[in-house]
Amino acid sequence: MTIEAGSVRPAWRRLFGVPLIVSVIFTVVMLVTAVVTGLPVRDPEGFLGPSYVRLPLMVLLMIAADVVPRVFARRRELGGVGAATSDVLRTRWSGPRLAVAVAGLITFYLAYMSYRNLKSFLPFLQDHLTDRLLEESDKWLAGGNYPGDVLHELLGTGFSADLLSGVYMLFMVFVPVSLAAALVWSNNLQRGAWYATALSFNWILGTVSYYALPSLGPVYYDAAPFSDLPETAVSGLQDSLYENRIEVLANPLATDAVHGIAAFASLHTSIVFTAALVAHLTRLPKVARWVMWIYVLLTTLATVYFGWHYVLDVFAGLALGAVSVWLAAKAVGAGRTEKEATPDVEPELASAVR
Repeated sequence: MTIEAGSVRPAWRRLFGVPLIVSVIFTVVMLVTAVVTGLPVRDPEGFLGPSYVRLPLMVLLMIAADVVPRVFARRRELGGVGAATSDVLRTRWSGPRLAVAVAGLITFYLAYMSYRNLKSFLPFLQDHLTDRLLEESDKWLAGGNYPGDVLHELLGTGFSADLLSGVYMLFMVFVPVSLAAALVWSNNLQRGAWYATALSFNWILGTVSYYALPSLGPVYYDAAPFSDLPETAVSGLQDSLYENRIEVLANPLATDAVHGIAAFASLHTSIVFTAALVAHLTRLPKVARWVMWIYVLLTTLATVYFGWHYVLDVFAGLALGAVSVWLAAKAVGAGRTEKEATPDVEPELASAVR
């Protein structure tokens, strides 16, 4: 499929023009808030390193994984590895396609970095908590019991704790890997942009929900129902986040840590639900869709089981994820006719957008 030059805007602007503007505005809000309150802006580090390092590195590794098999498949036909590499990079990773990946990465990074900082500002800007209200709603929904206790009794606190801990911690790797895969491996650039934009909108809407109903979560509000759980990677993470909270509240200027505790809504739930919903709507292979829906179920169980979230947080997370997917579809033009939605790209890239 060939698109005449100048018929529509470049691919990255067509797909990420609106999402990038939204992320930039969100970043400006964060920076203005930091200046007005005198709070420091931090680049949040995960266990894989700073996000401005790990995200580009993940994309580069994904590009390498995309290029290398193609090079080896065509090396004899094109007269060697060097010639094959040059051909694959020229035809598969020309400027327009690379620009789409970079624009998606910047959109996500700005939204995520601003989200983490505004989340860290939360206890200084909202001094009241709604945990009591959310806890009472939990008990009402669970017939007067703590939902966490109900799950402990139902699932046990041995193998189930280890399994759900692994599921919960998988999220730390799942987000950057799935983002990179969407931007790099997807043969339909619009679908990849849809997912990357939906992830970005999750961070933005999640921040709004944190400020609307500020809360710590069951395990931080009342740890007693979770005292029977064994030591897991999740309990270690909970302790680390609480220590960071103490450091930030004591003096935010004297630590590089960020405050990372907030319950409503559950962004673990919203992000995983977003991924499953996009996989379903874009008709990924049935096995992949089943795996994603199982991942959603186990993640929602884990968030309540370990006391990260109240039940209402989970429902709010599902709603937030659905709204993010819908808004992202509007932003990148998912669902438009092919002629309207296809960006102005080189012929081979245009065929990938179909």
